[in-house]
Amino acid sequence: MKRFNKIYLEISNICNLKCAFCPGTKRKKKALTEDDFSALLPKLRPYADFLYFHLMGEPLCHPRLSRFLELAGDAGFKVILTTNGTLLKKQQETLLTSPALHKVNISLHAFEANDLAVPFEEYLHDCFAFGQNTEGKKIVVYRLWNQGGADEKNGEILRAMENFFPHPWKEDRRGVRIGEKVFLEYGDKFDWPDLTAPEGSCRVFCYGLRDQIGVLCDGTVVPCCLDHEGDLALGNLFEEDMDTILEKPRSRAIYDGFTDRTAAEELCRKCGYARRFG
Repeated sequence: MKRFNKIYLEISNICNLKCAFCPGTKRKKKALTEDDFSALLPKLRPYADFLYFHLMGEPLCHPRLSRFLELAGDAGFKVILTTNGTLLKKQQETLLTSPALHKVNISLHAFEANDLAVPFEEYLHDCFAFGQNTEGKKIVVYRLWNQGGADEKNGEILRAMENFFPHPWKEDRRGVRIGEKVFLEYGDKFDWPDLTAPEGSCRVFCYGLRDQIGVLCDGTVVPCCLDHEGDLALGNLFEEDMDTILEKPRSRAIYDGFTDRTAAEELCRKCGYARRFG
C-alpha cells in the first residue's frame, strides 16, 4: 500500500485560457524541464501509483507531454490528466497511444473562459469526439462542476453530448456512465482557498496529506491540489526528500488537525471545498 492514492505534479503552471471559475496563479510562469521531471519521478514513486500532471496550468500545453507520459509509464505510474479540452484534437494521437495514460478529466465548464479560441459548438464537438475515439481504451470523465454557478449552457452541452453518446445513460459509482469507460460528473461550484477570502469555520476536513499531496513546478510540496499559490509550502523536493517534508511540524499539524476535523492553517479555513467535509 502506498501512502497516498494520488500525487499532483504540476508539469506547468501555464494555461491557454482564463476561466472565471479558476483563480489562476500569480507565481512566475514555469514549465518543468525533462531533467527536472526525471529527477522528481523516483522521489514520488514510493508514495503513490496515480500521478496527475497538473495542479495549475493546462498540461496539454506542455511541449514535452509525450515524453513525460513515456517517462512516467516507465517509472510505473498510471497518469491522469485534467484538461480544459481545447487541445484534445491536437494531442489526440499522443494521448490515445500512451500506455501510461489511465484517465482524462475534461472540464466542460471551461466554456466560461472569455478567450475560447474556437466556436463553442466546435469546442464541444472536439471534446466529445475525443471520448468517442477512445473506444473504451481510456477512462474519460466529462465534468460539469458548475452547479449553482454559471451553468446556463449546461442544457446545450448535454444535448450535444447525446449526439455522440446516445441514451440510455446509467447511474454509476463514478457518476453517469454515458459510454464504454466514459462518464459525466456533476458538481457544485465551490470557492477556491484564498488568504484574502473571509475567515470560515475551523470545523473542516480535507484529504490533503492523507489521500493526496501536490508538487508545484518549482518543486514546492503542498498539502493538496487547491493550493494554487503555494501558500502552504511544506518543503522542496529538489532540496529535501519526501519523508523529511512529511515529518515537519507544519505537515504534522495539518494532518493531525484534520484528524480532529480542525483546520490548523488559515488557508484551509478559507477553502470552500474543505467546508463540504466539515
